[in-house]
Amino acid sequence: MNTEYAELHCLSNFSFQRGASSARELFERAKRQGYDALAITDECSLAGIVRAWQASKDTGLPLIIGSELQIEGGPKLVLLVENLTGYQALCQLITRARRRAEKGRYQALREDLRDWPLEGLLAIWLPDHDGADAEGRWLLDRFRERLWLGIELHRGPDDALQLRQSLTQASRLGISAVACGDVHMHARGRRALQDCMTAIRHHLPVAEAGRHLFPNGERHLRSREELAQLYPAELLAETLHISQRCHFQLDQLKYHYPHELVPPGHDTTSWLRKLVEDGARWRWPDGIPEKARAQLEHELELIADLHYESYFLTVHDIVRFARERGILCQGRGSAANSSVCFVLGITELDPVRSKLLFERFLSRERNEPPDIDVDFEHDRREEVIQYVFQRYGRNRAALTAVASSYRATGALRDVAKALGLPPDQINALAGCCGRWSEHIPDDSRLREAGFDRDNPVLRRVLVLTDALIGFPRHLSQHPGGFVISEQPLDTLVPIENASMAERTVIQWDKDDLDAVGLLKVDVLALGMLSAIRRCFDLIEHYRGTRWTIATLPTEDKPTYEMISRADTIGVFQIESRAQMAMLPRLRPKTFYDLVIQVAIVRPGPIQGDMVHPYLRRRNDEEKVDYPSEELKPVFARTLGVPLFQEQVMELAIVAAEYTPDEADKLRRAMAAWKRHGSLEPHRVRLTERMLAKGYQPEFIARIFEQIKGFGSYGFPESHAASFALLTYASCWLKRHEPAAFACALINSWPMGFYNPDQILQDARRHGLEIRPVDVRHSGWDCSLEPCSQEQPAIRLGLRMVRSFREADARRIEAARQRQLFTNIHDLCLRAELEPRAREQLADAGALGGLAGHRHRARWTVAGIEPQLPLFASLPATEETPINLPLPSVSEDLFNDYATLGTTLGPHPLALLRDELKARRCRSSRELAMIEHGRPVSVAGLVIGRQRPQTASGVIFVTLEDEFGMVNVVVWRDLAERQRRPLIQSQLLRVDGHLESASGVRHLIAGRLSDLTPLLTGLDVRSRDFQ
Repeated sequence: MNTEYAELHCLSNFSFQRGASSARELFERAKRQGYDALAITDECSLAGIVRAWQASKDTGLPLIIGSELQIEGGPKLVLLVENLTGYQALCQLITRARRRAEKGRYQALREDLRDWPLEGLLAIWLPDHDGADAEGRWLLDRFRERLWLGIELHRGPDDALQLRQSLTQASRLGISAVACGDVHMHARGRRALQDCMTAIRHHLPVAEAGRHLFPNGERHLRSREELAQLYPAELLAETLHISQRCHFQLDQLKYHYPHELVPPGHDTTSWLRKLVEDGARWRWPDGIPEKARAQLEHELELIADLHYESYFLTVHDIVRFARERGILCQGRGSAANSSVCFVLGITELDPVRSKLLFERFLSRERNEPPDIDVDFEHDRREEVIQYVFQRYGRNRAALTAVASSYRATGALRDVAKALGLPPDQINALAGCCGRWSEHIPDDSRLREAGFDRDNPVLRRVLVLTDALIGFPRHLSQHPGGFVISEQPLDTLVPIENASMAERTVIQWDKDDLDAVGLLKVDVLALGMLSAIRRCFDLIEHYRGTRWTIATLPTEDKPTYEMISRADTIGVFQIESRAQMAMLPRLRPKTFYDLVIQVAIVRPGPIQGDMVHPYLRRRNDEEKVDYPSEELKPVFARTLGVPLFQEQVMELAIVAAEYTPDEADKLRRAMAAWKRHGSLEPHRVRLTERMLAKGYQPEFIARIFEQIKGFGSYGFPESHAASFALLTYASCWLKRHEPAAFACALINSWPMGFYNPDQILQDARRHGLEIRPVDVRHSGWDCSLEPCSQEQPAIRLGLRMVRSFREADARRIEAARQRQLFTNIHDLCLRAELEPRAREQLADAGALGGLAGHRHRARWTVAGIEPQLPLFASLPATEETPINLPLPSVSEDLFNDYATLGTTLGPHPLALLRDELKARRCRSSRELAMIEHGRPVSVAGLVIGRQRPQTASGVIFVTLEDEFGMVNVVVWRDLAERQRRPLIQSQLLRVDGHLESASGVRHLIAGRLSDLTPLLTGLDVRSRDFQ
């Protein structure tokens, strides 16, 4: 018997903690089962529908778009989309239900069905059989011939009775009945995971979930033979009648960009041209170069042909708003290839001078929408985001979503809790996973933590965790990716509330937008822009000179000399441990060298084994040659070694005869292969075509490894060039205005690799004077003060006092401007400081200028009481001075770290140096005099731990002592054997041997020892795995 069937009620894993299978798994299974169509009906959501559509196209099985809804105090429905009108109605219905509830929930009301049009929507009613006839009649009035009664049978004891009652009810109400599966998983084997997810959703152990769990595993995509045994033939046939009515697909959506930015008398084309011409005169006041003029004409013609003028006008408007308010911003990514973006002020890199290729950004052949990323100061970006909302309204502008997925740690915690493990074991298990790991912990890590993998409960935890990793967990908001539309957005995609107030997000993930043709503007945050702008402000206030990124002196030799010494703590992009190790080898001398430096320490070049060949050729240790003469123009600028994403695409075109469209598909595959594994067809095609043209297999294999590396993280040249501008600016400021730069970094924190203590220690090593927090002089921010040196002194601000409130600091500033403080009582009275704020200032030593030292300050603030109104006009009574002992050096040190996170006294290791010498530990200064390969022991404060993806499990540790920093390499086997001292130590001793080459020194660890007890409570914090 050949039974035909379409499943009309199916949840994917985008029904969070309900659906136990991905859309791809569901479609592949339904295709194998011979279904005619598959509806994805996630609960009040279309978040996963783009991925379902892609799975439908890949398998050739038709998709029906729909959603399951529970009306509050009313019926449960499955709504299916018949046509575009129905799709828009469903999007708006979901939007209303989501917008009236908090994030992650919805509230669908009867009025949503009563007061709003429902044309184009088919409804399957799932009654509970308790007085349901009234609901059925109400729904029949709303949907008429578009209503069915759904019958869902799962081999329960009352299936026959349920079937009879449902058919009788349908007949009584005059509506048709249809078979549905209430599918929650593609195969029965996912039942244990589905139970576990249900327990997670209800915050219960599985053993206590009871009626929340399904009684059996029948809610999967069953064979048509099984369905024929359960349902009458007419109910199965009805599924086809419904599916044949549902012909809407997402490619029918028509998206238009906003047009209101055009003034009267212009259209989008003429207004964009006017702005470009004005911008060209601004960029080239002495006359527009002919080459630049020709490039602008070429770009404007292409933009007009592809109808993207409104997109460029929108981005220009956002950037204009930021600049008018003094918010530093800069475009990056492939937009840096565009001369139009350059003259509009969106980017700062002249692509004509930099020889960047516009077609990497926009081309007729690729037929791909442009993607412009703009970075704004990280602490002022919210102003820009709210401007976009106000400019276009919340019905036409929203942030894109990010489908946050389970990683190993989160999955392990949720599963272990659901299976009833106690909290201490859950914490220990989670500790066995790396922070961003996407795999369950290996046996050695489990044994080290005291777990027996053969334990049946643990085995079950690990199996279910492995299945859950990668599942979407919830929708979060993209950091700044905006979708803006001419028509209401909720006619394209549902909108819901974000967790942050005054923000709304669409339900689609950022990676799904290209598939449906929605344009995204990225309003991103970058801490270094905040620091650079603050640095410019400090310099102008102190010296009277106003710099901009564009006016900084270019190709400054002292700046490049500093970079080549790896003296780059705090600068942009080249401050990491791996970058600092590379700098003395590459020794940048020009801006393009910086572009390469920014890009080279990335998984693409590293995994493709391109870094060392490039360095050898740059240092004349290896002859520059090319895989073929035809590839010489592609690789000439990088000495015959492919380092950039564009070069891989150009290689595919030249050496493997890819079309531009095929090369773009390769680029997309590079970005997506870790999620979808779609690179294999390209590997086969590249290999076959390049072998046919005489390329060596070894070269082809290296190229493909590099392609996979770009899937992890790789820079296109335009992106690296945009970042290199900020790298150079930050390095110039560090070299020529180190006090202002350090001050600005601290005022912009949190950002970067280094915390304020490390920035200040570096500043002191460079001879800068640092002055303490002092209520007589300090504002909220750190500031510059004159001193006897060429560089000003840095006065620490009240922001350095842990947990001190900015509002209290601002009152102190205002009261001090009116009149200087005479004593602590005067300060507390006029600044209206509460006891908590007084104690914080006393503990931090910020009252030392008024009290003498911490002990006296604490004594004084403890005695301050509010003045009664009757005595308010009387002068304060002076208390008899009490002789209190001065704090010791060590007491001040510990209090400094506890309250400020840093100290201006001796470095903690200076106090321990005699003890460390007795233990035969060398200082960082002594390492400079030790030969390569010699055994050595060092000890230092752990200020950072890093485990790059490309390092095969190697961990890099940075230690700090009173003289500088020591770079430590911990091989994987040692890291696994001595994980506890490696991860938990604040003061770490390392016994190993010194490696020195090309000006770079590393200590290769052989043994690790935790010396933290020597610190006796000192609060020193590292920046781990950033």
